[in-house]
Amino acid sequence: MKYKELAKTGEKVSVVGLGCMGMSAAYGKADDTESVATLEYALDLGINFWDTADIYGNGANEELISKVLVPNRNKIFIATKFGFRIRGDEGDVFVGGESYVDASPKWMRQAVEDSLRRLKIETIDLYYAHRVDPNVPVEETVGAMAELVKEGKVRYLGLSECTPEDLKRAYAVHPITAVQSEYSLLTRGVEDAILPLTKELGITLVPFAPLSRGLITNKLDVSSLASNDFRKNLPRYQGEYLDNNQKLSAAFAELAESKNCSPAQFAIAWVMAQSDNIIPIPGTKRRKYLEENAGAADIELTAKDLEDIEAIVRKYPNIGPRYSARENKFVKK
Repeated sequence: MKYKELAKTGEKVSVVGLGCMGMSAAYGKADDTESVATLEYALDLGINFWDTADIYGNGANEELISKVLVPNRNKIFIATKFGFRIRGDEGDVFVGGESYVDASPKWMRQAVEDSLRRLKIETIDLYYAHRVDPNVPVEETVGAMAELVKEGKVRYLGLSECTPEDLKRAYAVHPITAVQSEYSLLTRGVEDAILPLTKELGITLVPFAPLSRGLITNKLDVSSLASNDFRKNLPRYQGEYLDNNQKLSAAFAELAESKNCSPAQFAIAWVMAQSDNIIPIPGTKRRKYLEENAGAADIELTAKDLEDIEAIVRKYPNIGPRYSARENKFVKK
């Protein structure tokens, strides 16, 4: 595994991280035994940048991670998030629950203590506001988060799915180490403003879903998705969008094969090639995919590779929106 500095912190983290959400939420039935084995294998592979959130499995993901995190605390740079809540504490944020954003200082105080308890650690390495609360000035949220740094409960701060204006205002209050946003071949909105701004400010961009939630791997059988897999309700997995995306992924897989790598490795390498301040966190709950994803660290794309990839995306432009109306209401424009 290769490593790079996270923003200006001096911390060296793996150039390919691990998104842990799917181990406990969103993508069908959980398998804690395989997930723990996957976390342990991540250590063997040198993947030390792990990402979770309090809302993943309503705390279950943090509890799961603690089983491997606690005995290996000095080997892992752990990131978690707060801000999503479920009204009435019924259901979950992905299926069935009525979600809302609460990034108030009051809720943050409770949320951070709950995360520390579930993770069974004294300090969180990187703490994100999962969304910017439309009812709370971002300066107020980040100012309260900065108090956690002073108290030693958190080391570095991040924002997830923020606007450029949010980021500028937050950065004026306290240094922001990382911005997490969806970024992949099929989701490229950050290229307009967020990516350039993070580069300007010396912030690391942490793309989640760099494999387009499995679409770009050419392995995903949409018809076999579990009833509680939230992708079933996303536009890209339905109708004409799905037809377009299956053709796109097949063409992309053919190109990846000609380069002697898997589509997943090719896609992750593409994301990393877009800027030197990018550290993607592809998610998986299985060892075989973790090993495959880790291999992207050794792939270097040529200018011709990048041109060929762009040609495929242009040929199949009907990708569709990344979210349905239910999820999209939480993303500020």
